[in-house]
Amino acid sequence: MFTGSLVALVTPFKNGEVDYKKLKELIEFHIKNGTSGIVPCGTTGESATLSFEEHERVVGEVVSIVAGRIKVLAGTGSNNTAEALRLTRHAKKAGADGALLITPYYNKPTPEGLYQHYKLIAEEVDIPIIIYNVPSRTGISILPETVARLAEIKNIVGIKEASGNIDQTTQILQMCNITVLSGDDSLTLPIMSVGGKGVISVVANIVPADTAALTKHCLDGNYEAARKCHHKLFPLCKGMFIETNPIPVKTAMKLLGRINGEMRLPLCDMTKENENKLSKILKEYGLKP
Repeated sequence: MFTGSLVALVTPFKNGEVDYKKLKELIEFHIKNGTSGIVPCGTTGESATLSFEEHERVVGEVVSIVAGRIKVLAGTGSNNTAEALRLTRHAKKAGADGALLITPYYNKPTPEGLYQHYKLIAEEVDIPIIIYNVPSRTGISILPETVARLAEIKNIVGIKEASGNIDQTTQILQMCNITVLSGDDSLTLPIMSVGGKGVISVVANIVPADTAALTKHCLDGNYEAARKCHHKLFPLCKGMFIETNPIPVKTAMKLLGRINGEMRLPLCDMTKENENKLSKILKEYGLKP
């Protein structure tokens, strides 16, 4: 259901408020450039700083603007199961195609706690659910065995795998039939080579057509062309993480004149040294800051 390049969309701000006009521009840009799906209100969308009202309005606006042309996978995760349930219910009501739920952060639940968290939400809301595993952010990694248990629930259909461990992806795919999407841009090719179906991408905010091409080549089994895409994208992918995401991607988009680069505290402007590094990476890629 969810394959190819799905963009972990930034949330554009203007004077402290969500810029809905710019949000529409970004969505149209992605549809024009071959992105398979929009993922609003994830980590890259600064979901942790959005109010419930903002979160729900952004998801609703994205669904409305996309109007069925590509998939919408709404970020609805929280470290509070009741809050995640509320956001997931809203995503269903708004008409999203699916919900992306991060493993609860800070709490560090046990494998059984993770199972019960996802099971409850999946049983309460009839919407396709993608688990999001990113231990560098959450302090916990979901075990392949837990993923396999969850895959038995009919509407838990995939996992965004950002552990940085290809063995984890392999073990998940050996244990169950679930869609694996890369959560690390630089690992999209390796993950797809062992059976992944795409990526939820940060770098697609910058180069959506190139990211879409990489995933298409992999899905088509054309790995020689995919390797060429991977090696071209690799420095830009690494550049997106020289500071905490989404600081670099928003800064890059500002340098390219696409957004104003505004973020919400506790995220702040990139250091001048790193901004110069990022500008150099963009130029070497062929982009013009």
